Amino acid sequence: MSEITASMVKELRESTGAGMLDCKKALVETNGDMEQAVDWLRKKGLASAAKKSSRVAAEGLVAVAVEGNKGAVVEVNSETDFVAKNDLFQEYVEDAAKVALMNNGDICNMKSFNCPKCGKTFEERLTDMIAKIGENMTLRRAQMVEVNNGVVASYIHNVARNNLGKIGVLVAIESNGDKAKLAELGKHLAMHIAASRPLFQTVAAVDPAAVEREKAIFSEQARASGKPENIIEKMIEGRIKKYYDEVVFEEQAYIMDPDKKVKQVIADAAKELGTDITVKEFVCFKLGEGIQKKEEDFAAEVAAQLAK
Repeated sequence: MSEITASMVKELRESTGAGMLDCKKALVETNGDMEQAVDWLRKKGLASAAKKSSRVAAEGLVAVAVEGNKGAVVEVNSETDFVAKNDLFQEYVEDAAKVALMNNGDICNMKSFNCPKCGKTFEERLTDMIAKIGENMTLRRAQMVEVNNGVVASYIHNVARNNLGKIGVLVAIESNGDKAKLAELGKHLAMHIAASRPLFQTVAAVDPAAVEREKAIFSEQARASGKPENIIEKMIEGRIKKYYDEVVFEEQAYIMDPDKKVKQVIADAAKELGTDITVKEFVCFKLGEGIQKKEEDFAAEVAAQLAK
């Protein structure tokens, strides 16, 4: 029998998209013949994932998992919303959030995690699901948050089922206060984040380059109006303040009480509980954000088919 090397397994895996163990088995079964190994995988339905890997997957689900002082959020994508309603897919996304908790949100470690449900790595489980369901799917991203003393609160928007939906938010709150009340505050803040989508937590955290870019735009607009320089400076200051109010979490108008800023709501809660409350961090995953979706021209597609 020919020696099956790691490089051979890697080559077969890259060309077929099949799992590592399946590729090794295929090479063993075919005595190291690469072409026959590809055919072996195709016959088993394990190479079909490769054909789908180039297709855009922008649908799917976001999931959260919270355990003790840690929480994780993940996004797993599919090509269609129909697949996102599939029980097999939903179970995988639920498990992905739990695996993210176990691996500190590290995608590479998550993919190589040995899944006790199937005896394969988590990545190989996804490949098998692609072959079975017939759509491209990706474990796109994950993040974990943690507190030393306090709570991690979560919120899911557009719920598909428990802890699964289209938007997932985690809020990490450090405090010695009553955990039940902190959890309630955290959930309300998470709902605010889902609705208002802040880009930064504090004014100090705002990217200076982003501020300078906004100033340049405002300056150009103001000077086009022909106003004096001293008036223009005041206009720019006002507009930058408005920019902070729009993109900074603490400066935003609280969605449940627009007369208050978020930082005032947190301060009021701290006063009520008689202890400090600090929002250590937050994370918000919105399904499909940043993915360039392919625009389908069905008329052109039908015409192309008829021309064949």
